[in-house]
Amino acid sequence: MKKFNLFKEIIVVKRSKLLEAIESQKHFGVRVDGEICYEPFTTADILIYSGVAVANSSIESVLGKNYQIVEDDERVLIKAFSNWQEIIGFNSPRATYDDTTADGVDEFGTKEMEDIGWHATEFNISYRAIVDMLESECEGTLICIEQVEPYQFSGLGFVANLESAKDMMFEYCQKEIKRLLSEDEDFALENLTDDELEAARFFNLAE
Repeated sequence: MKKFNLFKEIIVVKRSKLLEAIESQKHFGVRVDGEICYEPFTTADILIYSGVAVANSSIESVLGKNYQIVEDDERVLIKAFSNWQEIIGFNSPRATYDDTTADGVDEFGTKEMEDIGWHATEFNISYRAIVDMLESECEGTLICIEQVEPYQFSGLGFVANLESAKDMMFEYCQKEIKRLLSEDEDFALENLTDDELEAARFFNLAE
């Protein structure tokens, strides 16, 4: 997955398209790639702005004080990191996972992925480990704010192909659980708890 760090990135928007969206008085969004989109938003719409503008408003007044804006002829250059909390709010319903709290990732965005993650925890496979695999292996975007000194990280993950990601999650967890069943005495089939046995069956590793 590609990391889109709002501390570093400048979003470039075509001025005429942005003014058109403002004048439309429709609910519109500005995506991380600078494109304008309209409701209903999809999982492909990773937004740095979402709202409805009052006609004849200036670009600066529409976006608000938490955005740094430079108007350069036909381009509008936007830095959005100061509006991070709002950006989390209007993106999280479409995100594959949310890594914006101190607790880390505790849920996946689809029921099928959540079922895989929930069953995997019976074998001490953490959501963090699964997310690390997704970020390493999947196409997609991690929109985040990340600073090195002092270290700070907060991010939302958007996997491009949810079906493929679900299959990769399943195979990753299945492989790890299969290893545990054969190598770890605590996880030998005859020693499994009812919940662990149910999880093993979920991953097609027990009758």
